[in-house]
Amino acid sequence: MGDVTRPGTAAQGARAESRSAAGVVGVRALALAAHRLERCRTIDEVAQVAATTGVEMLGARRIAVCRIDQDTCRVVLVDPAPTDPRAVWMARGSYRADDRPALRALIRDRSSWVAHARTVHDELTVPDDPDAGDPVEVDTLKELDAASALAAPLVVNGSVWGQIYAVRTRPGPPFRVDDIARAEVLAALVAGAIARVDLEAQVRHLVADDPLTGLANRRIADAEAEAALESGNETCIVMCDVDGLKRVNDELGHDTGDDLLRSVADVLSRASNALPGSTAARIGGDEFCLVTVGRRRAEVADVMAATIAEFPLPHGAAISYGIASTAVTGSVSARHLFRQADTAQYKAKRARARALRSMVPAAADPAVTAERVLVAATAAIVAAQSGVVPRLCAFAAAATETLGGSAWAVLTRRSPDEPPSAVARGGSPAEMGVESSTAVVIHDLWQVEIGMSATAATGEVVATSLDALAAVAVLGAR
Repeated sequence: MGDVTRPGTAAQGARAESRSAAGVVGVRALALAAHRLERCRTIDEVAQVAATTGVEMLGARRIAVCRIDQDTCRVVLVDPAPTDPRAVWMARGSYRADDRPALRALIRDRSSWVAHARTVHDELTVPDDPDAGDPVEVDTLKELDAASALAAPLVVNGSVWGQIYAVRTRPGPPFRVDDIARAEVLAALVAGAIARVDLEAQVRHLVADDPLTGLANRRIADAEAEAALESGNETCIVMCDVDGLKRVNDELGHDTGDDLLRSVADVLSRASNALPGSTAARIGGDEFCLVTVGRRRAEVADVMAATIAEFPLPHGAAISYGIASTAVTGSVSARHLFRQADTAQYKAKRARARALRSMVPAAADPAVTAERVLVAATAAIVAAQSGVVPRLCAFAAAATETLGGSAWAVLTRRSPDEPPSAVARGGSPAEMGVESSTAVVIHDLWQVEIGMSATAATGEVVATSLDALAAVAVLGAR
């Protein structure tokens, strides 16, 4: 097959060539690739430049930039995008090194490889041809009706980050030693760009992101608000507060409280995604905000309401929020707009607290009430930490809130004959003049007291639901 490289000798052959890759493709081509990569700011941009440049430099039909993680190779980008169903299917798959010897050697030895399904005369290579390369890669080429393939490792910070994979279709010459040299030079340039982009992303994350939730921090929120106001477009600020975080921290622990804050961040991220150009941020503690630009207040309000309703928080917690818009306030400073949104949030929080005391109407259908209790308490139990007490606390808190109660308790006894003693309490005592009742649920040696509004629907179906939830909380923890 002429000067086609033998398997396992690609890297050595590339180094042995007397001519450098720069001499083959020209200094200008390599300089152009370096300049393109220097302007990249994301991994996706690097992959696109690498693929486009690879097609030009290697005379390939198609280039794939792949990520290798935990000995598994996945395609990041293919250029040009394949249209053949077989190629599309392969581009969407993942490949383990245990199943592909050439990939294993590339990871272990950081060496390039080549494989050929066709000879220089466009004839099929014969089985066991030592010049054809790894049989698995040869079979892949034959399945795609392609002629030749090569791969060069992307070594970032001393480890194999991924690979550049090139394919030539037939009719066409197989890849040769010079092509391997070009691919290795390109891979070195791409690896350097990946390392730079990754470092820049880490620095941006440290400076701009809240470490617990991954949202933007207060500094970024302030900067985005200032930029939005300077644009002259309608600017909205949504201030959010987490109702129930202190209770969750006190009753279920701060790890569960941190999980709750991450759940709030997820809700705000979803709202931000539905409002392109907006920024979700954690201000500090349990305070979050959303800054939008060019979006009408009504649209922002609809998105917030729909998102919060679709993704309720665990453990009976909730989000109170208020919105301030320049369409209402006129031209104001960012600080004033934040203050207006915070005032609206505080009013919403108080209104929600009042509504909780009468959220279950007197004429509520017991079957509907039982269903609401099942949905809320089941979600709370599933989200709770392992262990009987955390699961029972989550059940009690969710059921009490759903039934409009104020306080709850979890008790246990050493034996059926002994009186129970409290192991956890939550909520707050009912206000003076507010009528309430308590439902008692017993399972084995555990007793759960659930607060209920005097107007809450009761009956056998509600009691049965509470009994079943207590059993789920206890038995599921074993």
